Amino acid sequence: MADEDQDSKTEDPSDRKLERAREDGQIPMSQEIKSLLMIAGILASVMVMAPWIMGQMTSLLKGFLQNIHLIRLDVDGFRGVLVRLMLDVGILLLPLAGLLYVMALLSGIVQAGLIFTPKKLEPKLSNISPISGFKRVFSKNQLMELAKSVIKIAVVGVVLSFLVVPKLKHPELYSALDFRSTLRDLYDLVLLVLFGTLLSFGAVAAADWWWQRHRHRSQLKMTKQEVKDEHKETEGNPEIKAKIRSLRIQKSRQRMMQNVPKASVIVTNPTHYAVALQYDMDDMAAPKLVAKGVDSLARKIREVAEQHEIPIVENPPLARALYASVELDREIPPDHYKAVAEVIGFVMRMKKSGGRIPKPRRWEETPPDPDGG
Repeated sequence: MADEDQDSKTEDPSDRKLERAREDGQIPMSQEIKSLLMIAGILASVMVMAPWIMGQMTSLLKGFLQNIHLIRLDVDGFRGVLVRLMLDVGILLLPLAGLLYVMALLSGIVQAGLIFTPKKLEPKLSNISPISGFKRVFSKNQLMELAKSVIKIAVVGVVLSFLVVPKLKHPELYSALDFRSTLRDLYDLVLLVLFGTLLSFGAVAAADWWWQRHRHRSQLKMTKQEVKDEHKETEGNPEIKAKIRSLRIQKSRQRMMQNVPKASVIVTNPTHYAVALQYDMDDMAAPKLVAKGVDSLARKIREVAEQHEIPIVENPPLARALYASVELDREIPPDHYKAVAEVIGFVMRMKKSGGRIPKPRRWEETPPDPDGG
């Protein structure tokens, strides 16, 4: 019956359903991302803190050997020495433990952001039900986790075999080394193992990150009737409609900002308006407007353009005219061909000659009035 219900869910989840799932704590999370960040933290701490830790460990060992004659040769004496050594070593490793804790928190923030879900704290009878627990153990998700663990072990084993095994082919050479040289070689070997493990977990984490998001969206798919019902519900709720409109505008702006690095030139007001034009003479009949904005959005377009070294040309009349008359992802109308062609032609000539394009450059050519005046 559950399979039939799932088969009837053929529609992608709506923004509203995704938002409700997030509020309920249903967020796609990859445990492999957490493992990857923790291994990265261990590798970084070993590279930075290993000399200090080894120095402290050497001092502890010296102190132990110098005072070994003071140790009582009974159970209490050995217990005291062992407890003291464990405390000293534990204090030395506290920074590493703190770093691992921070990395574990960071993995959640990286994947889901800062979010508090009270519903996750509510007790559920299904969590203590033996039947539900049995179903979870033998569920499709658990089988997938088992397969993922096997693949992860295999990937780590293969990578480490290529990196580490060649270093262990001649163990007799280590017997000729002094204590410091042996520690140095051991340190290099630990770094190599951690680096190989990091590479392996990176590949596994990338695949798992994609899989978790794919599974999350699949689980939230809707039937055609659910889509219709939700549409009716949201149509009658002004607050939800406003929120959905805001989400759509936000997503549209995000997509628009991703197009700015593809632009051929940015035409500005210079501060209040900014339009990004893309032109490829081989594929386009006319330049296309790929981004536009006013005030703060215009400033953001200029910042992204400067980061990607996109030429910026100051032409207030042209910027205002293009902003008012051209929709996103549309070619400019013939009325503006001449003004835009001169701007793009100048940019292309500067690039071909190897000259530096001023940013921003003031352009005096005035385009035709968009209202025909």
